[in-house]
Amino acid sequence: MSTRTDSAATGQVTVPVAGMTCASCEKRVGRALRALPGVRSVDVSATRGTATLHGDPLPGRPAITEAIRAAGYEPGSAPWLSPDRSVWRTVLVAAAAVAAVAWLVASTGVAGVAADLADPSRGGLLLVLTLGLAAGVSTCMAMVGGLVLGFSAAHAASVAGRGRTTASLLGRMRPQLAFNAGRIIGFGVLGALLGALGSTMSLPTRLTAVLVLAVAVVMFLLGVRLTGVSPRLAAWSPRLPGGLARALGLDTAAQGSYSHGRTALVGAATFFLPCGFTQAVQVYALSTASPLVGGAVMATFAVGTTPGLLALGAVPELTTGRRQAVVLRVVGVVVLAFALLNVSSGLQLLGVTASSSAATEARQVTDNVTVAGGTQTVRMTQTPDGYVPADTVLHAGLPTRWVIDATSQFDCSAFLRVPSLGISVDLTEGENTVALPALEAGEVPFTCVMGMYSGTLVAVDPPDPGTSSG
Repeated sequence: MSTRTDSAATGQVTVPVAGMTCASCEKRVGRALRALPGVRSVDVSATRGTATLHGDPLPGRPAITEAIRAAGYEPGSAPWLSPDRSVWRTVLVAAAAVAAVAWLVASTGVAGVAADLADPSRGGLLLVLTLGLAAGVSTCMAMVGGLVLGFSAAHAASVAGRGRTTASLLGRMRPQLAFNAGRIIGFGVLGALLGALGSTMSLPTRLTAVLVLAVAVVMFLLGVRLTGVSPRLAAWSPRLPGGLARALGLDTAAQGSYSHGRTALVGAATFFLPCGFTQAVQVYALSTASPLVGGAVMATFAVGTTPGLLALGAVPELTTGRRQAVVLRVVGVVVLAFALLNVSSGLQLLGVTASSSAATEARQVTDNVTVAGGTQTVRMTQTPDGYVPADTVLHAGLPTRWVIDATSQFDCSAFLRVPSLGISVDLTEGENTVALPALEAGEVPFTCVMGMYSGTLVAVDPPDPGTSSG
């Protein structure tokens, strides 16, 4: 076993440890090494994959190796890619299945049906509930699942410390019930606050883009950890800082520090944890500009996540060994797919888009553009599925009236953003007019607030003097 630092003079030795992915891993390794004779303190880092022992005299290498293995880990550095072929087989099959589902959704128009539900007059809360159900078995599960399981362990230790046993399933699920009750109430209250703020503020487009991309990075790391394809990257997954874990009582479960109230408060605080689905619904709640509607939206979303999180608490009872590992790998692939969607959305919000078909195939002004009195008018329709037409070729150098006929003001596409021009418009049903400056020749991408729907204005050389129609 190799070491990165080995200094007898300072009484310090650093050894690589493979398999650590979380704060609990660090604690287990630390406890095992501190129990060795001569060890004064131990610093363990799952991210770096190392354990540094301080003391004098330090134990020999065989004793250190045995302690690491007794804790359930292996001495040595974790590989960048998993050598386990079964991991890659499961991931590839799951990826093919996810791609097939995405193709079916796109080809059958299911996405359009879901978009129709986004308007509250056509069942908007039903869509929010559906998003919550999806998040509860993917991103939210990956993000807060450790908390759910951590509080379960603390609760069990608390019960055992009082000399009691909880045999019923309901008794064992009390931590999850408290956690999710806190989420529902907390999300409702904080959603109401978002709705109130929405009447006076809106998030800058570039800030939203940065948040979306940051969420994509978090989701990517979580997906990698769940799939197990990269043991080295798995240790980089976000986790609660040790100080916060101690403050929440997760670090002292053996002392029976569990509290239903504290569990509920932490459930409410998960409102602030990064999750792609949660962020999308939060932006929606903000855009409602109504405390009542914003609170209802976020509380409904939390209700939707509840079945998945409750199921997670029961997973150890229902699945063990290989079956559990396969389920988590499949969930990891889904999380990675959502991460890719977030990357695409974030780039759209930053104005980074591929060349439009209008730019590459047709340099002539499109039929939805007319010119009169030295000003051109561009007409476009906003629908639950995006913008029609998505790409428009117009004249460069002319002031522009952009007339947008909005048909559904509660869809993502109703919150129009033009990053390069600093334009943010929340469309209302009917005609909306946006004044654009005279554009230089080139492309001006636009997108909805979450980057789900986009289009491009392509400015070409201006018409000859005297032109009166497009």
